[in-house]
Amino acid sequence: MIQNERDLRHEHVLAVARQMMTAARTAPKGKGIDVVEVAMVTDDDLQKLSDTMRQISEETGMKFFLRDADNILQAECVIIIGTREQAQGLNCGHCGFATCAARPEGVPCALNTVDVGIAVGSACATAADLRVDTRVMFSAGLAAQRLQWLPQCKSVLAIPVSASSKNPFFDRKPKEANK
Repeated sequence: MIQNERDLRHEHVLAVARQMMTAARTAPKGKGIDVVEVAMVTDDDLQKLSDTMRQISEETGMKFFLRDADNILQAECVIIIGTREQAQGLNCGHCGFATCAARPEGVPCALNTVDVGIAVGSACATAADLRVDTRVMFSAGLAAQRLQWLPQCKSVLAIPVSASSKNPFFDRKPKEANK
């Protein structure tokens, strides 16, 4: 039997993405409390994510959302990682407020924000170890958050995943709104 890499690539990338999800789950957490949520976006939902990014660009005028909206359509999948809002009760002040009780609703606990960063780093390191291309995108994470794909998550980042002869997530050109 002869198996061409091009015929196997999609399933391989999805398998790597699943390993990235596990890496995000098992990443260290502040106080050992798991507030991380992880999901994989594929197929028609990639188009929904792209469309939402275009809508955010129209609303905000931030053109990089347009570039990123096209860019994620070059991915085999997108991993989304977020943290549920949960104060850790340390009164550490890292959020900018003296105590957890003084922190207004909507201001994330700094430890939750650190947790999402550590989980994203762990997932990207796994992808790099397996020679799959990624890029961390705030834009796609915000769109996933708007779509409520990770309910209750206040901080969401996205990682498009690809395996091609050139990483589609670098050397990107800015997009114009009417192009």
